[in-house]
Amino acid sequence: MKKLFVLIFTILIITLNAQKPDIHESAFNVHLKAIIESKQEFKTSGEINGFVGRTFLGTPYVAHTLEQEGPEHLVLNFTELDCTTFLETCVAYTLTVKSKDKSLESYKSNLQKIRYRGGVINSYPSRLHYFSDWIFDNCKKGIAEDITRSIGGEPIVFPLDFMTTHPESYRQLKETAAFIDSMKRYEAAISKRTYFYIPKDKVGEVEKNILEGDLIAITTNVPGIDIAHVGLAVRDQQGKVHFMHAPITGSKVQITETTLADYLKKNKKHTGIIVLRLK
Repeated sequence: MKKLFVLIFTILIITLNAQKPDIHESAFNVHLKAIIESKQEFKTSGEINGFVGRTFLGTPYVAHTLEQEGPEHLVLNFTELDCTTFLETCVAYTLTVKSKDKSLESYKSNLQKIRYRGGVINSYPSRLHYFSDWIFDNCKKGIAEDITRSIGGEPIVFPLDFMTTHPESYRQLKETAAFIDSMKRYEAAISKRTYFYIPKDKVGEVEKNILEGDLIAITTNVPGIDIAHVGLAVRDQQGKVHFMHAPITGSKVQITETTLADYLKKNKKHTGIIVLRLK
């Protein structure tokens, strides 16, 4: 009798867990519903991307949401975003909306694909920590195209070492020395690549070539770092390009009041931009 009770109780728990909805399902559906019910006829992936970004306007900025305890795993967060997770969330939604499968599972698959090197989670270093590496990997996967050179970009290289020279700033690097060695190898590989960027004083000149929903990566003069900030290009009613982003702690996802070109001029550490276009 006791064994029968235990068996019934076990089956009941398994059944309840199977019926328990994913805690992220409702949050995911809020934005998906907004996209579908808009009934807009999107002509490009960028137009979808820009629309998705607007559904997140007002979402609070929270840093380090991916730095969680335990082994590296896919983190979902629709209610708190930093600049990179905002961009990744928009891109993952765009890929999901374009596919036949518009489920949360499809979104998870797309998010993992763009967030990790080769789309595979294999411990902390497999995440694309440096955004220049994110660019390289996602262009290689055919998700985006780096159009910077074609619109007047100039060559640039990124001598990267910030993560491995500041391991105290990263919990996983502090706890696992082997991760530092792995990151050193990735930094060395990235540092050998040549990228292209638009110097910030020339962004206004090439603005006409930047489209709604293009991904914008802001280069920096901070030693050891490649990209200081990322977001999406959006156009106002006059056709001017503005910057939609998750700025800093205490703020929310927003669109700059000034144009992207003027926004860049306000920060001495910003040197220019790299422009990616979703395929």
